[in-house]
Amino acid sequence: MVQRQLPNPVELLDLMKFKKPELDGRKRRLDAALTIDDLRLIAKRRTPKAAFDYTDGAAEGELSLTRARQAFQDVEFHPGILRPAPDVDTSTEILGGPSALPFGIAPTGFTRLMQTEGEVAGAGAAAAAGIPFTLSTLGTTSIEGVKAANPDGRNWFQLYVMRDREISYELTRRAAAAGFDTLQFTVDTPVAGARLRDKRNGFSIPPQLTLGTIINAIPRPWWWFDFLTTPKLEFASLSTTGGTVGELLDAAMDPTISYDDLAVIRDIWPGKIVIKGVQNVEDSVRLRDAGVDGIVLSNHGGRQLDRAPIPFHLLPEVRRAVGDDFTVMIDTGIMNGADIVAAVALGADFTLIGRAYLYGLMAGGRQGVDRTIAILRSEIERTMRLLGVSSLAELEPGHVTQLTRLVPVARANAEARTR
Repeated sequence: MVQRQLPNPVELLDLMKFKKPELDGRKRRLDAALTIDDLRLIAKRRTPKAAFDYTDGAAEGELSLTRARQAFQDVEFHPGILRPAPDVDTSTEILGGPSALPFGIAPTGFTRLMQTEGEVAGAGAAAAAGIPFTLSTLGTTSIEGVKAANPDGRNWFQLYVMRDREISYELTRRAAAAGFDTLQFTVDTPVAGARLRDKRNGFSIPPQLTLGTIINAIPRPWWWFDFLTTPKLEFASLSTTGGTVGELLDAAMDPTISYDDLAVIRDIWPGKIVIKGVQNVEDSVRLRDAGVDGIVLSNHGGRQLDRAPIPFHLLPEVRRAVGDDFTVMIDTGIMNGADIVAAVALGADFTLIGRAYLYGLMAGGRQGVDRTIAILRSEIERTMRLLGVSSLAELEPGHVTQLTRLVPVARANAEARTR
């Protein structure tokens, strides 16, 4: 029989510990975000639809992005037991320098449109975390401005080859002069992808006001206050503005880009050079043989060719083909630290985050980017401990099985015939 008694007031006081209220609204909402998806929801509430959709969306039916994210979700981990990992080392060496975590910030265009602190917030957060920051050719902070925001950290520059080659050459020289140590030579954007959300929203640079955008802005006065009371939104490295994103890209990019252009840039650039936008094994091997310092397996976040290969699915085969001594990085679809752990286990030397960083930026400026990095760091450390590994070097393919929903027909038929 249960013995009952009157509650003891002293014991009740011990049970009723009230949390001190957080008066800083930004800190309160960021502290409540436990995942990158949480940051995405905050960003969606706080950012006008056109700017949010530019970040969140992809090309055409957005199948490439959906499949890339699904590929990371379709991972089965294989933990080791009785292998204590009370302390984990998340640091790594990448392209001749250190990184405190196995990921850096990817290049993103029009960044101050999402939130006015833009690349300065990203570069500052990267500096504080000890990870690389990448500035896009289509960035809204200058090369020199990013260097000022991250004077002692690692800055990388992402280069598009323009129709006017001298623009690309001059940007390359400026980045080298500013001490950027790595160039991401991007090869997957000969023309702009069909980003249908942008077309439906009438999205342009600079933003054009319509009745719809005004109505959408009413519940987001803070974004418009920042937009109207800070320096004009424009490209920091280009003089061309005005028009939809697709029109701007098509006017600037050159579909004739080739290995000859790579050779010219290689001669100009004194640091490490990696090729971003590689999407098959054959090109990976050819680029290794051409003497570049590494590649980024990427389908541009699903923003170019829809139905493009899934970088995470390509990773094991590419690693086998190019060997262990060639740098292979990966982006597209990363929304969790476990995604990064899985990529490293299957052969990635490093990863890059784009949307995850921008969701944090839109959710809370520099503090939001810090929160993105903190969430991913926590997820990486927890996943490593649960797998029973103490360092990134201990991760291996045996820790991961890629469960695939998309098996090529020819392969599926061949497997069926062998049964």
